[in-house]
Amino acid sequence: MRRREAEQRGRKGETLAAWYLRFKGWRIVARRVKTPRGEIDLVARRGRTVAFVEVKWRRTEADLALALDARRLARVRAAAEALVPRFAHAGEDIRIDAILLAPGRWPRHIANASLG
Repeated sequence: MRRREAEQRGRKGETLAAWYLRFKGWRIVARRVKTPRGEIDLVARRGRTVAFVEVKWRRTEADLALALDARRLARVRAAAEALVPRFAHAGEDIRIDAILLAPGRWPRHIANASLG
């Protein structure tokens, strides 16, 4: 049951993150894209920039500090690398972003969350 609740919170977080990005001028081109190397929560585009977005939803803002680590970002980076040919064209900027969500807080959008 806890796994199902976590899944529901995750989907809700992805929906909120998608709306937040739309509000900021991004177009959502894909959601929950699976690859053998991992999953990308959202793929968004604004102009000539394509962002592969990791969404993290936690119960408290304090828990968000631990939501992203090098291992998770490496997994997202590997999945994004596999998806670049599908979503980006030559000459476009590609980045990995994160959106951190907690109840009662504005979303925190981290552009270029993974620069390595």
